[in-house]
Amino acid sequence: MEARAVAKFKRVSPQKARLVADTIRGKKVEEALFTLSFMPKKAARIIKKVLESAVANADQDPNIDVDTLYIKKITVDKGPMLKRWRPRAMGRAYQIQHRLSHITIVLDEA
Repeated sequence: MEARAVAKFKRVSPQKARLVADTIRGKKVEEALFTLSFMPKKAARIIKKVLESAVANADQDPNIDVDTLYIKKITVDKGPMLKRWRPRAMGRAYQIQHRLSHITIVLDEA
């Protein structure tokens, strides 16, 4: 049985979030939560919340044993960009793009 959780429109670059996602892909849930709690990155806090949500979703199903869960699939997809403008020298403007991410975690029993 699978359990999943999705977080959309998170204010972290997909490239930076994928670095964190790659470190926990395929690990057991306990080990992944332990790793994320000591990682000094903003994306680690966000992914940890999504992982805890997926575990809570799995806990709702009586057929799933929460102690044997592992991360079957974790994807970080690109969301829309927030576009802002910053004034520059000689009357010019410089565009700043704030990137957003969609994070999906699928858990399965070992």
